[in-house]
Amino acid sequence: MMKLKTGVLLIATALLAGCSSEAAVQAVPEPIALTEEAAGHYCQMVILEHEGPKAQMHLAGIQHPLWFSQVRDGLAYFKSPEQSADIAVMYVNDMGKAKSWSEPGEMNWIRADEAYFVVGSNKKGGMGAPELAPFSTEDKALEFAQSFGGEVQRLDEISMQAVLAPVDVELEDES
Repeated sequence: MMKLKTGVLLIATALLAGCSSEAAVQAVPEPIALTEEAAGHYCQMVILEHEGPKAQMHLAGIQHPLWFSQVRDGLAYFKSPEQSADIAVMYVNDMGKAKSWSEPGEMNWIRADEAYFVVGSNKKGGMGAPELAPFSTEDKALEFAQSFGGEVQRLDEISMQAVLAPVDVELEDES
């Protein structure tokens, strides 16, 4: 009888350990403050040197997030057919809480899957391409769209074309 109780106890402990380690693996990382050290995943430029909202992507099993100079770039990574990483969570700046377009904030992050995005506005992102402006509330997104054009969409409504299509970007004349 004692061996049976010990066996059951060992099995129960193993199951609980498996559940708790699974829960730890599935825990969603918190957003990280935007600092001078943050460099864009695609461009390797300092994120703070660019205007507009930013994105940070947390991949499963990787301690530091991928940073994106534009939300559009983060969504391009997320929606890319070649992307195979296990994404734990993506955060974007809440532009409803930003000081201005040029100062989106270091810690006003919202989950991308909970955001309202203005797609097709006349605002440009940090790399000069059209930008998708994220907001935590639909009212703020609608207000932005009324001022700068575009339409409000949720993450699953944003087409791949909206984030992957090539864009013409005017380059400064260096002569």
